[in-house]
Amino acid sequence: MRIALPDPRVEIRGAAWLEETPSGVLPHRLPAWVRPQLPDDFMAMVESQPSGVRLRLRTAARSARLDVQVHRVAVDPAPPGPGQPYDVLVDGVSVPQAEGIASQAGVIALDPIAGTVIERPGPPGVVDLALGGDGTVERDVEIWLPPGETTRLVALTTDAPVSAPGAVDAPRWVHHGSSISHGAGAASALGAWPVVAARIAGLDLVNLGFSGNAVLDPFVARAIRDQPADLITLKLGINVVNHDALHLRAFAPAVHGFLDTIRDGHPTTPLVLVSPLLCPLVETTPGPTSLDPADPTVFRTTGHPSEVADGKLTLTEIRPVLRAVVDARADSALTYVDGTTLYGWSDSDDLPMRDLMHPDADAHRLIGTRFAAVVRRLVNPV
Repeated sequence: MRIALPDPRVEIRGAAWLEETPSGVLPHRLPAWVRPQLPDDFMAMVESQPSGVRLRLRTAARSARLDVQVHRVAVDPAPPGPGQPYDVLVDGVSVPQAEGIASQAGVIALDPIAGTVIERPGPPGVVDLALGGDGTVERDVEIWLPPGETTRLVALTTDAPVSAPGAVDAPRWVHHGSSISHGAGAASALGAWPVVAARIAGLDLVNLGFSGNAVLDPFVARAIRDQPADLITLKLGINVVNHDALHLRAFAPAVHGFLDTIRDGHPTTPLVLVSPLLCPLVETTPGPTSLDPADPTVFRTTGHPSEVADGKLTLTEIRPVLRAVVDARADSALTYVDGTTLYGWSDSDDLPMRDLMHPDADAHRLIGTRFAAVVRRLVNPV
């Protein structure tokens, strides 16, 4: 059977807003009112990339096909990389896919310095997915969209009828972070560290990880404030350095303001402030950072350690400031986690960041496993 999307039998979970466009329904991870406040085209792009977004349904089908309109990112003038895979869970168990990649895609040409993008639409694509089973028993199916591909959903076709999924019976975890939280470096949607942690800890994830962002934008704090949450986590700091967005004088007040806004809607919800993972490139050298023109497979920083004396920030400066913010607030439901306990110097030796900025797939799994132990204690206290 073929179901045009959106349809009440297929839940699109992890999205705040579904934009119906001529080429399909586009999931957004921030609400529609945010759009006029977005600072540039790059933020608009990453907000519409469906990290953590998945389709939920019940069916006895053994296979499914998604009709999609996909855009893959290319850093001009280079072509886009290979397509990202779709992941499938059936009754919570991952089902291996022979291919699971959209057959066709357009391009979003990105200028990362200017923050501009140009869409070059391609032909519609299809994604063929194996669901397993014998075709007789209804099961819970989740189809996780690729975190880094803008995906307009057109239709879902299955070889058996589809019914609406049951309600999710799990604590709702809202997480905000930057590119690593978004999934940069992970093998697929299920490999991004927040998804790894959510599956281990039994949490219902809303992933507000935005590549190149998480710089204390007030509209993000308001979006978190206004939605239900049983747990909120914020991984902040790395892109404040990478953009040279804030200096020492402004950083702590901005963090306090971000937390104040969230607490307006969630006064007692467990909230975790996570400092940056280890990143040797900017541990003691400030930003701004960018892709290295001499080798665009790695990042570079154009800052100099001497600029710290003038108030420019590095990760070494940011971590104690974040801890001090937590210590200064009379908030028993606020916890600080040092990001280097999730990925530190020994991990960097064993699992180095190949582009000098993002962990690889194995490191994502390590970070997610470690963070699962943190969040599990908060939602299931002994």
